[in-house]
Amino acid sequence: MRVSAIHTYPIKGCRRIDHDTAVVEPWGLEHDRRWLVVDGDGVAITQREVARLGQLRAVPGPDGISLSHSGKHLWVPIKANPVAKGDVFGAVVAATPAGQLADAWLSEVLGAEARLLWLDDPMRRATEPSVSEPGDRVSFADEMPLLLANTASLMRLNDWIAEGAHSDEGPLPMTRFRPNIEVEGARPFQEDGWVGRTIRIGQLEFRVPQAVGRCLVTTTDQETGERGREPLHTLGRHRNINQKLCFGVHLIPVTTGRVSVGDAVTI
Repeated sequence: MRVSAIHTYPIKGCRRIDHDTAVVEPWGLEHDRRWLVVDGDGVAITQREVARLGQLRAVPGPDGISLSHSGKHLWVPIKANPVAKGDVFGAVVAATPAGQLADAWLSEVLGAEARLLWLDDPMRRATEPSVSEPGDRVSFADEMPLLLANTASLMRLNDWIAEGAHSDEGPLPMTRFRPNIEVEGARPFQEDGWVGRTIRIGQLEFRVPQAVGRCLVTTTDQETGERGREPLHTLGRHRNINQKLCFGVHLIPVTTGRVSVGDAVTI
């Protein structure tokens, strides 16, 4: 098995950036989901609420982040001192507001009231405690630092979609599942057996705390923002595990360093 692709999403819910190599930090890949779009009450806005978020391009730099959407562009500098709260599915964490200019720009391009926050210190946010250790930390990602997906599992899922009632929606690309790391050379859904174990990617080790229950975002075309029924309809028939529609697994870094496309993956 080996790594076939690496992705980050600088703003939670935004368009991916593809990498040949990436730095692994205790809370995830460098620059991954360090920014968050929230509503007027500080509650996270994701593609669940605003599908257009998936077409927002965000490129981080050392002093800020470059945004583009629908032909419009904005540079957002990083500011100091966290004075706002970001609510990610009930987990409230202090973060730094990007400012009124960024808020107005985002509200216009997304068509909804929006504010932009930067998580200047990811050590503030703990992972889901039921399946992790007290010192584990995460950025604005869902629950855990990284998400790994298996290309063979996607091929099997697309076979099931082709046999089902919504075959016209397939085959689906891996972008629907927004992974950080894709692996190839495994058997379909071999990753189920990694839960509760440790895997090595290149020279780094990761704990595998849980399979990932999928949500409405996976039904959203990441290029157009249009929604369908798949893959949730087919996952419901074939991958309903403990009342979660599972595809992929979460990872927690044990060691930090760098991962690259082509790295070997071992259990």
